Amino acid sequence: MPATCVVGLQWGDEAKGKIVDILGDKHDFVVRYNGGANAGHTVVWGDRKFALSLLPTGVLKPHVKSVIGNGVVVYPPRFIEEVEKLRSGGVSVGANLVVSEHAHTIFPYHMEEERLAEADGDGKIGTTGRGIGPCYQDKVGRRFGVRVGELLHPKHLRERLNYIVPFKNRILAAFGIGAKAFDANQLCDEYLGYAEFLKPHVADTPKLLNDALAAGKNILFEAAQGSLLDIDHGTFPYVTSSSSLPSGIWPGSGVPARAVSRIIGILKAYTTRVGRGPFPTELDDGPDGIGNRIRTIGREFGTVTGRPRRVGWFDAVAARYTATLADVDVISIMLLDVLSGLKELKICTAYELDGERITHFPSDSFRLERCKPVLETVPGWSEDITTARKLADLPAAARNYVDRIAGILGKKVAFVSVGPDRDQTIVP
Repeated sequence: MPATCVVGLQWGDEAKGKIVDILGDKHDFVVRYNGGANAGHTVVWGDRKFALSLLPTGVLKPHVKSVIGNGVVVYPPRFIEEVEKLRSGGVSVGANLVVSEHAHTIFPYHMEEERLAEADGDGKIGTTGRGIGPCYQDKVGRRFGVRVGELLHPKHLRERLNYIVPFKNRILAAFGIGAKAFDANQLCDEYLGYAEFLKPHVADTPKLLNDALAAGKNILFEAAQGSLLDIDHGTFPYVTSSSSLPSGIWPGSGVPARAVSRIIGILKAYTTRVGRGPFPTELDDGPDGIGNRIRTIGREFGTVTGRPRRVGWFDAVAARYTATLADVDVISIMLLDVLSGLKELKICTAYELDGERITHFPSDSFRLERCKPVLETVPGWSEDITTARKLADLPAAARNYVDRIAGILGKKVAFVSVGPDRDQTIVP
């Protein structure tokens, strides 16, 4: 199969990186097609742990060419930081890492714009503060966007920034007291320095990828964030600024949709989300409650920000919605081991909205926040399952839980993760 996509079906942080790492052995390319340095992936190799936010997970494999597609927004200092950190950790990074010349560039004024916008309590969304949303705004607004390839042309870049920065300073000043102002020439000099580091990695990635397909190479697409954060189909406005569903592959990489022949949906055995927004199954039951227990055992803190994630029961209504939108072929259930020791578990199978029971997902936040979960109770298990390597090794209650989720979604299970290490993965 020429191309496979790994996509999260919840609000992100579903442990996609582990599955991308496993599948990467059988692929020639791993491609990020959306998001920016707000997409944390943690990969564990034995006693080594790698945390990535901008670079594709495939960069850990020297034989794989990792591609940051045109649909990603790139903050050059973060790119450099991640590359140098990997190199210092013994990971070879060179021609195996490519950045699209048409990916858009994040500048400090984007972060300042986001900081000022998030300071408004009523309008706060709960972003990572990395300038990603404002950069996407400039991309679709067309006037102020700067692509990575433009950094390689000093005269052109200086002209662009001398046009853009005065506008940005006026916009920032309109936010009120405390806004930073930026100098166009200083920014240009700074980014021309970054360009020297970036230059060996910048390429025409749509051509690279389509040539690879024509040559019979295998491509693995790695979605950032989760499907419930998709700009069009997620819980707007508490979403990301890009298409995190597989539908983002075509515009975000230049690879035609028909080239993708397999889509794997990744789900946690429970649900989490970061930042603000409605969360029907949230377990907000205090420091001694089940929610905090799951958060602690599952180490549910953001890879990028360190923020504690909100935790709740598995939401099958939301998962069925995203599995349909993503048209997944199979699902992977991650962090099943985190639920060990709970006497009973709950699965949300429907909502009550204004007194009516519904089984469809209302993605509008103002409606979703009025939804109350209809919960089905199933038995838990007390056994440690981290040494299980096949489904038969799991206690009956754990197998039944996996089967129940698969049955509700109507999808087969491709992987079950019972721990952070690569070998703690069951392939049914």
